[in-house]
Amino acid sequence: MSHTAIALLMFFSMMALLATGQRMYGVIGFVGIASALALWGPSTASLPFDAAITTLNWYPLLTLPMFVFMGYMFAETGIANDLYYMFHVWSGPIRGGLAVGTILMMILIAAINGLSVAGLAIGATVALPEMLRRGYDKVLVTGVIQAGSTLGIMIPPSVVLVLYGMIARVPVGKLWFAGILPGLLLGSLFVLYILIRCWVQPQIGPALPKEELERVTWSEKIRLLRAGIIPLVIFVSMTGLFLAGVTSLVESSAIGMLATTLAALIRRKLTWKALVDATRKTLGVSCVFMWIIQAALLFSAVFDGLGAGRALEDLFIRRWNLPPWAIVAMMQASFLFMGTFLDDTAMLVIVAPLYVPLIIKLGFDPVWYGVLYTITCQIAYMTPPFGYNLFLMRAMAPPEITLSDIYRSITPFVLVMLVGLMIVMAFPQITTYLPELYFRRGM
Repeated sequence: MSHTAIALLMFFSMMALLATGQRMYGVIGFVGIASALALWGPSTASLPFDAAITTLNWYPLLTLPMFVFMGYMFAETGIANDLYYMFHVWSGPIRGGLAVGTILMMILIAAINGLSVAGLAIGATVALPEMLRRGYDKVLVTGVIQAGSTLGIMIPPSVVLVLYGMIARVPVGKLWFAGILPGLLLGSLFVLYILIRCWVQPQIGPALPKEELERVTWSEKIRLLRAGIIPLVIFVSMTGLFLAGVTSLVESSAIGMLATTLAALIRRKLTWKALVDATRKTLGVSCVFMWIIQAALLFSAVFDGLGAGRALEDLFIRRWNLPPWAIVAMMQASFLFMGTFLDDTAMLVIVAPLYVPLIIKLGFDPVWYGVLYTITCQIAYMTPPFGYNLFLMRAMAPPEITLSDIYRSITPFVLVMLVGLMIVMAFPQITTYLPELYFRRGM
């Protein structure tokens, strides 16, 4: 059997085992070590330990629990409630205003978190009940929260872009700059869709009653703007110091975590229960990430040993003679397919070592491709049968929102995100302008 056939057998074996409902990291790790033992014998038994040591020595991974903790602290201490009330008051007078406010809140949350799970948790517990109580269509608001939460992995400090930078050997600072404009583009497309949809169908996103709005004075509205200052201060204290070269990536994440905790303390919202809950949830998410990374490193080591990267290059370029853009499109399609089964971290560690060298060989910018990968992950989060956000939403949604509602809600937003993906592919300057501007000035 050829090495290419073995690589394909490994991949489809992994997909078949995932369909049985086994834990992702267990399946990936099992297929990797079983294949290694079958191919090269007992000498490969140390591969899992090598993957564990590599993960533990991966210093930038220390940023992961800190970014996750920031998001959970933001949610558990109730600071997010104040932020949502600010958007509630300012955007409520227009049709679909609360949904627009939810997207804007998600953008600010993304700027201090780096993952989608915290945004989804905040949206489901804070924004969803309020919009349902105000008569918003349950399918619309479910889609809004799922789509808005995906911005967490695009807007810096994105954990996904940090991991991509580590694997692709691309400066994280460039990737963070590259993610700003595409993240804002996707957020703007979401807002535009909501406004158009609610203009066409006013009943699905009614404006707040005039008498209710009149009860909030202009001085109160101005005072509410202070709720938006906290995320901005945290973002500047963390990301700004890193991009200015004052702190390292890990030091910046520690500063962000400390700033979030101090903000909760100053606002007298830091309780022992909130601290324990945020820490426990952070530990759970971080451990799952670490297991997935270890298993995926093991799997990719076997893949690389089989020469899968060279086989991929030979298949696309020499045998099929595909043009570069067709190869990029096929790569994105493969990410969309794998995203229905795999976590974004698993996809990244398994496939990026194969795709990134090919992208560079084709003459494309790996920073630009990192943004394309991240947008594709955002789409994969929301596509059935095993979209990550679909399951999280099902666990957090009230009983009146069914699984059918959740699946129906994502269709228009997936289409909007595909439009955003095509725009970024057609105009790479959206991703490269800020990194080039910043690093050219820094030279």
